[in-house]
Amino acid sequence: MKQLRKIIEINEELCDGCGQCLPNCAEGSLAIVDGKAKLVAENLCDGLGACLGVCPQGALKIIEREADEFDEEAVEAYLKQSQAQPSVSCQSMNAPQTLACGCAGDLTRGPIAGSAGATNWPVKLRLIPPSAPFLRDANLLITADCCPIACRDIHEKYFDGHVVLAGCPKFDEKEGQIQRLTEIFREASPKSITLLIMEVPCCSAFVGIVREALKTSGRAVPTTIITISRQGGALGEEVMAA
Repeated sequence: MKQLRKIIEINEELCDGCGQCLPNCAEGSLAIVDGKAKLVAENLCDGLGACLGVCPQGALKIIEREADEFDEEAVEAYLKQSQAQPSVSCQSMNAPQTLACGCAGDLTRGPIAGSAGATNWPVKLRLIPPSAPFLRDANLLITADCCPIACRDIHEKYFDGHVVLAGCPKFDEKEGQIQRLTEIFREASPKSITLLIMEVPCCSAFVGIVREALKTSGRAVPTTIITISRQGGALGEEVMAA
C-alpha cells in the first residue's frame, strides 16, 4: 500500500558505483546495477538514512514521497533468501553480495582449492562485500597493488591458503580503506593477516591503515608485515605490534 513517507533517493549522475553504501543498509535494500546504486524495492527501505554518510559523492538523500509501506517481514524474508545464496552476479537485484563494480557476468567467489593461481573474486578491497562468506575465519593476504607486479611468483609464495585483498595506500582513499577493513575484521573475524607492502615510502602507510582498522574493529588478529623490494624479493618480515 502506498503512503507518504521518507525514502532514499539516488542521484545516478553523481553515483560512481563504488558500493560503499551497501554494507550500511541493514535491510539490503540497495544494490549496484549497471554501475549505479539502485533501490531494490521500496518496501525494503526504512527511510532512516543509515547509508547517507558513507557516500563520497553525495549521491544519496532522504526525500518524502508516496512509496510502498516499509515491511519488516519482507525485509526478513529477503535477507534470509539472500543469505542462502552462496554466490551472486554483479547485476543481481536479489542479493546483498552484489559487487560494487557493476560489471556483467562476474561472480563473488572464494579461493578454489587446488587450482594454480586461482584466488577469490573480487580482490580489490573497495569491491569486496564485508559479509562475503569466503572472508569468514580466513587467513587474509592484504597486498599493495604494486606487489603482484614486482613479485612475479607472488601466487606460489603468498597466495596459497589466503583470501586476497588488494589496495593502494597512496591513491585509494585512506578513510574508505580503514572503514572497509574495519567492517571486514569485525564481521569476518579473520584468523590471521599477512600484509604485503613495497619498499617505497608511500607504501608504508598501509601499515597504519591496517593497524587503525584493527583498533577500530576491536579485533586482535595476528598480523605479519612482509616488505617486497622493487626487484621482487622479500626484504624482511616482522610481526605488527599491538
